[in-house]
Amino acid sequence: MIIRPVRDSAADAAAVREVAAAAFGDRAGGVRGAATDARAVRGEARARHLARTDPQGCWLAEDGGRVVGVALSLRREGVWLLALLVVDPAVQGKGVGRLLLQRAAAHGRGCLRGMLCASPSPAAVRRCRLAGFTLHPAMRLRGPVDRAGLQDPGDIPVHPGGPGQLHLLDSVDRRVRGSAHGADHGFMLAHFEELLVADSLAGSGYCYRDGGEVKLLAATSKRMAVRLLREALARVPEGTDAVVEHVTAEQEWAVDVGLEVGLTVETHGYLGLRGMRPPVPYLPDGAFL
Repeated sequence: MIIRPVRDSAADAAAVREVAAAAFGDRAGGVRGAATDARAVRGEARARHLARTDPQGCWLAEDGGRVVGVALSLRREGVWLLALLVVDPAVQGKGVGRLLLQRAAAHGRGCLRGMLCASPSPAAVRRCRLAGFTLHPAMRLRGPVDRAGLQDPGDIPVHPGGPGQLHLLDSVDRRVRGSAHGADHGFMLAHFEELLVADSLAGSGYCYRDGGEVKLLAATSKRMAVRLLREALARVPEGTDAVVEHVTAEQEWAVDVGLEVGLTVETHGYLGLRGMRPPVPYLPDGAFL
């Protein structure tokens, strides 16, 4: 077994995608289609992005020349974030995940705070808890949007954002989760369909949307967060299910909005936090948190 850094190469990016597909099944790539293909392309691009920005936080496990495990992590302004930890089912239970997590965690040495989104897998939950993370059960909201439930937006304007708002986005990040996303915003702007931004006397905030998925939302007040989420759901294309993930009990405002528009609430995974309280109001993205 060899543990080595992830290289910024097409071959390593493809290997990351293949291991994720084996570990997650249909969710990661077992079902073909345009949306799945786009997700695969974005996943490979993310692996290369993190290999460039955080080379000491991204690791592959090889067994006989075949990649059997991956850990992708990053550190942003004193917060260590685990973006991906997957092991091929054929070698699970042999300590591969533990070795990868140890290497990735070394990249966060000196960081007092940490975040991750854990799958419902018992093995993943066990590894994250043993690493010192407090596990907050999370919910997923999904289903067709009942537009009759979208309330009047009131007096808070929301508009499409772009590179010109990066300073605003990082400012909101620091206030809500204690660290900016930095270079990750550039990646999300390039790979997600839409960025929505609001900045008024009621506060500031932003939200990424990609098809029916609300990918990341941060705001300085619940009132602003509710306005952004409603706007994002209103923009979900007709005939496409909306998906809002990683919703913990602290984000009841998001649950209420989801119920207003007829989304189904189900338990799904955990938000893991170390050395910090749940950011509020905040909906993390599993790729960059």
